[in-house]
Amino acid sequence: MTDPRSFAPGLSHDDIPGLAPDPRDAPPVRWGILGAGNIAGSFADGVREGTRATVVAVGSRDVVKAQGFADVHAPGARAHGSYEALVADPDVDVVYVATPHSHHREHALLAIGAGKHVLVEKAFTRSTGEAEDVLAAAKEAGVFCMEAMWTRFLPHVAAVRGVIARGEIGEVVTVSADFDVHFPFDPAHRLFAPELAGGALLDLGVYPVAFAHDLLGVPDSVTAVGTLAATGVDDQVSIVFSYDGGAQALLHTSSRALGPQTAVITGTKGRIEIDGGFFAPTGFRVTCLDGTTWDYEGFRGEGKQYEAAEVARRVAAGESESPRITWAATLEVMRLLDEIRRQVGVVYPGE
Repeated sequence: MTDPRSFAPGLSHDDIPGLAPDPRDAPPVRWGILGAGNIAGSFADGVREGTRATVVAVGSRDVVKAQGFADVHAPGARAHGSYEALVADPDVDVVYVATPHSHHREHALLAIGAGKHVLVEKAFTRSTGEAEDVLAAAKEAGVFCMEAMWTRFLPHVAAVRGVIARGEIGEVVTVSADFDVHFPFDPAHRLFAPELAGGALLDLGVYPVAFAHDLLGVPDSVTAVGTLAATGVDDQVSIVFSYDGGAQALLHTSSRALGPQTAVITGTKGRIEIDGGFFAPTGFRVTCLDGTTWDYEGFRGEGKQYEAAEVARRVAAGESESPRITWAATLEVMRLLDEIRRQVGVVYPGE
């Protein structure tokens, strides 16, 4: 791997070849978008602007909304007025499921049942049991299936993993990360709706949880405390992951206040400080014990083209899962989320 310190004064994605494959090099696939919300829009933009793939169809329960989405984010895409029509579209290779967590299982199974490959927004499902249902169906159907934890495919995360792998900061001792956003309380908003699997944890906290899992693996113990909104979903959660080797992860998520949204990885020889929006395209600084530093500048902007490209590569290769987000890894993160919810006291309807 190229040593990024050979570049000065700062580093960018293009300076460090091989850390993250160029999404434009991935083979083209034809996407169908299931759900026409904001995150689906950013995904479609990433596909259109950053890959050779095409969004060929959009599905919503309201065909007018689907058409409006297509006009803005996927010009030329067909607008379907039902999810059933979307997954039945013969020109769709892969379905991106972008509905609320409460419906991920249902809609992923719908797409898989139609023989489509699937990319399912995170949190993957409401619970581990639902995730197991989706993955079992994908295995039976022989289709590709992946959780849309796009952070794992971003250039700065690949660069961070390279710094750690080279031993530059020594043994990792602590990972800290927050994703705190201020949302005025509104019981009608999906974030506060139990029937839509609302709460800060599944919507925001999944990022720091998955980030710690990516770097440290499954913890040996989990401790979580939190507060609940008036609707019964979590609105603030503090989490500690402890590992038998001595490492810890200190994680926080909130819908009550805006936090820095940064991450710090501290090791025995130095630390990595990831800029705000650690889960999105950004940069970081490495500081060694002797005080020397170097910066990875990265880039800011849309980044979902990286996960879209990963799906395209794996589908073209006839694979069922990605080595960066294996089915086992998705289940491990879901079990952690289940345990955190249990400790905080969040129960969704029907559980």
